[in-house]
Amino acid sequence: MFGKKKQVSSIDKDQLELIEYAQKRIRQKKRLYIHFVVFLIGAVFLIIANTVLGIGKDFTIAGVNWFVYAILAWLFLFIYHFINVFITNKFMGKEWEKLQLDKLVNLQQSRIDALKKDFLKEESKIAQSQAYNEAQSQPEISEKKKTKELTVIVAAGENNAIGKDNDLIWHLSNDLKRFKKLTNGHHIIMGRKTFESFPKPLPNRTHIVITRQEDYKAPEGVIIVNSLEDAIDAAKNDDQPFIIGGGEIYKQSISLADKLEITRVHATFDNADTFFPEIDKSIWKEVSRILHDADEKHAHAFSFVTYLRK
Repeated sequence: MFGKKKQVSSIDKDQLELIEYAQKRIRQKKRLYIHFVVFLIGAVFLIIANTVLGIGKDFTIAGVNWFVYAILAWLFLFIYHFINVFITNKFMGKEWEKLQLDKLVNLQQSRIDALKKDFLKEESKIAQSQAYNEAQSQPEISEKKKTKELTVIVAAGENNAIGKDNDLIWHLSNDLKRFKKLTNGHHIIMGRKTFESFPKPLPNRTHIVITRQEDYKAPEGVIIVNSLEDAIDAAKNDDQPFIIGGGEIYKQSISLADKLEITRVHATFDNADTFFPEIDKSIWKEVSRILHDADEKHAHAFSFVTYLRK
């Protein structure tokens, strides 16, 4: 066995609502100020009319000439206009409006930011699914979306030996046929050394090669990535991508895999230099086992064993 506009429009709508609300508040404040000025002037007018002019003490409509009221009305309008032009314009002009607008926008934006922050916290809690937590338990792999059924496929001896000097220790014809049948039409993920052990890329399979070499060259059609998480992401459209080696890639991927296809060679190989990780029976459940005895084409007995994650 072969040893990765809708939100923008929503934000624009929020900003528009903030501006409209701020403009409404400014108009309210200006009306309030105008009412205050009218009240103040009216109160002063009544006081003066009562104490200085004596209006109200012996008031009779016929007793006061109409132009007196006209002069007083003009004076009232003049005072209001004077206040509006020289006082209101100074304190409630364009600069004041802009300042009030900025204050209200900033206040409302702070409230929206706080609501969005609370929403993201709740969304983050929901995202903590079992699959997410399992992915986080592997330090080398970040939270990229997993494929439907990530499968590890390997041939290993009784002592988990899988190879020596980047080559197989055995030749099992039926194992190679099974590998071809299972991986045909799928993505196969491997390390650089495993890929280089092939005479040429395997037909009818998409090769994804993991290497730390930034300028690594490979035949056309071979996907080059720098990490296992990028390899899994590159195979996200495949219902069942396969991890095919080597030893380090197996170690990184076994905690992420959904299925193990093991060819267990019933022999111990002390000369091996590459090994498959120990299969934890508390995590993996054996669902199938087919034994093949040794014969003229197979020097060792072996079993095809399938495990599924519990």
